Amino acid sequence: MNQRLADKLATMMFWSGAALVLIILGVLVGYILYHGFQSIDYAFLTKPPLTSAAGGGVGPQIFNSFYLLFLSMMITIPIGLLAGIYMAEYAQPGKVTEIIRLSIETLTSLPSIVVGLFGLLIFVNMTGWGYSLASGALALTVFNLPMMVRIVEESIANVPNSLRESSLALGATRWQTIWRVVLPAAFPGFVTGTIIISGRVFGEAAALLYTAGMSSPALNFHDFNPTSPSSPINPFRPAETLAVHIWKVNSEAMIPDIRRVADGSAAVLVFIVMLFNLSARWLGRIIYKRFTAS
Repeated sequence: MNQRLADKLATMMFWSGAALVLIILGVLVGYILYHGFQSIDYAFLTKPPLTSAAGGGVGPQIFNSFYLLFLSMMITIPIGLLAGIYMAEYAQPGKVTEIIRLSIETLTSLPSIVVGLFGLLIFVNMTGWGYSLASGALALTVFNLPMMVRIVEESIANVPNSLRESSLALGATRWQTIWRVVLPAAFPGFVTGTIIISGRVFGEAAALLYTAGMSSPALNFHDFNPTSPSSPINPFRPAETLAVHIWKVNSEAMIPDIRRVADGSAAVLVFIVMLFNLSARWLGRIIYKRFTAS
């Protein structure tokens, strides 16, 4: 077998593998969206679910998913940013750095069900908060923080050293160099990673079953008292997310139109995750062009 033939065969194998992935993804997403969009209308997207009658929707579940995302990112982004800067710019080779990296890798590989059980013990029981948005947000922080640290560290590590050296040569301090030179250059990577992590939050169910709960009180969107049980902005109320609702509908629900609700909920969730991933690429390119003028 000559080298040209071997090269063609290898190229065909690579293209076949890529095409197979696209076909599987296309069939899966197409099937979900085709069946789901037949069940989606304005009422479905705004009405609360019904436990024993047909015609319910997923309005509160969609709101809970976005609000939980907001709470989780408010905790994950600052801590992940600070830890990533330390690992990329200040950490020196040694046992402490090795322990930190080992901890990050271990947390990254933890199954989400384990994080959920940890959150049940610590955030639900020990704090006395019960099943709540706050407990779910902290559990998701444990779940997503290691990835955020790695994204920040890798984004900063990809910044050319020539930029740091030029800044230091002009008399800037190390912190001024990080704040005014390194972070803006790495910012497109931060944005892309943050949006990808946000997509993971929407699809997470196992960790939230034991922390945020599988029920949601009737919400009054005119009540902005953060301590009211019916207030949508109360972080200490139970909150069933869209992913948890899909699991609940398919495993426990006893409603006549269970197939309609399950298909519609799955389509809405897939659409949101796809939107976040596409937004990550689009926004990342725009920010990169703005910061690099290319």
